[in-house]
Amino acid sequence: MIFGALAVFLAWNIPAAAETWRGIEVAPEHRCSPYNRRDYRYSGSTEKEIVERIGAVYGPYSGTCFNSTDETDIEHIIAVSEAHDSGLCARSREVRRQFASDIRNLTLAAPELNRNSKRGKDAADWIPEHNACWFAARIVEVRRLYGLTIDRREMEALEQVLRDCPDTEMQPLICHRKFPRRVKVRDASTKDSEVLRRYDDNGNGRITCKEARRHGIAPVQSDHPAYVFMHDGDGDGVVCE
Repeated sequence: MIFGALAVFLAWNIPAAAETWRGIEVAPEHRCSPYNRRDYRYSGSTEKEIVERIGAVYGPYSGTCFNSTDETDIEHIIAVSEAHDSGLCARSREVRRQFASDIRNLTLAAPELNRNSKRGKDAADWIPEHNACWFAARIVEVRRLYGLTIDRREMEALEQVLRDCPDTEMQPLICHRKFPRRVKVRDASTKDSEVLRRYDDNGNGRITCKEARRHGIAPVQSDHPAYVFMHDGDGDGVVCE
């Protein structure tokens, strides 16, 4: 009986082995220390490195080629807040800054996509239209590299993508959609001038999502006269979704 009781005691007190998926520990997100965005600043040369690595000012999430980096944001594939809650909360500031500037976790995206559609979401809630296999594989690579955990919902979402991938390379650099031309006030027709007068509150020749929402026209479809004065970063014909 003593040996039986001892066996039961040991069985209850030996920690269970952590579940892993593709070399990553599966665990709920946990904020073990306060999150401070200033701990995740990237270096000034980061944008240039991204362009050199991709080979163009290109947004792989949407398949969009841009005229310059003035039209894009630097985008963390694994959001820094997500990484913080997946293990970096227990790491040093040096490691956090290294993560923030790691080119393997960085790409370019239209501001609307980066700040609205994707923002701090993980793959359980957001997968890109283009280059989904590359995106999923890069998440796995970076989580392994930094010893980050992954929650079950994201694991299942990524597995669903990866099991159907013939390869995980970024698709060839072909622009599926062109960035729409911005019409300048001095080139605008009388009709265009009326559109700007109605919706361009600050008179800079462009119409922002904030202005569109203020005037009750958002989301703006491609057939709306305001559309040509707006930035459709993902080229889907709708701005300010």
